[in-house]
Amino acid sequence: AGLKPDAVVLVATVRALKYNGGVPKTETSVPNLEALKKGIVNLEKHIENLQKYGVPIVVTLNAFITDSEEEIHFVKNFCEERGCEFALAEVWAKGGEGGVELAKEVIRLCEQPNDFTFSYELNCSIKEKIEAIAKKIYHADGVNFTANAEKQIKTLTELGRDLPMSRFLYMADTLQGCCAALADSIRPRTAAELCLLKL
Repeated sequence: AGLKPDAVVLVATVRALKYNGGVPKTETSVPNLEALKKGIVNLEKHIENLQKYGVPIVVTLNAFITDSEEEIHFVKNFCEERGCEFALAEVWAKGGEGGVELAKEVIRLCEQPNDFTFSYELNCSIKEKIEAIAKKIYHADGVNFTANAEKQIKTLTELGRDLPMSRFLYMADTLQGCCAALADSIRPRTAAELCLLKL
């Protein structure tokens, strides 16, 4: 269709980052810069992956009144040091008015030229696209396809459904409980599991 993204908005919260840093959910409202420093590696990996696509990124911190100024400042500096724009979203406390800063930044980024690129060549097969994403984004050694996956990929290819794969992939620590078309059919050769969402 010739469509491409103009910008990426990556949403984070101080609470979630502290939770990633080992803080119990019940304590994420308590200021804890050390936990934030540990948990922000999750955000760093998202930034690193998104930068591979050549599109400008704005990280927006969905702020809560329990976030300390020190924590907000740390996240802002962390993002800017990695070449990302930063916009504080205060919609939780201020409603629509709290999202104006983010909206202005998104508009500004969308007006800039970018070098968007897929993780694979567009003329690759579905299997090659899945393998490219697994290796480049999720650092898998490769992907093992079961007979069921091979069959579904063959059907999709015959139907002309050789679409961009990026929007159909996501990470999960385990496939248990996943409702995905190929969830039981694809096994990357790493500790992490990869699912192909329903097309």
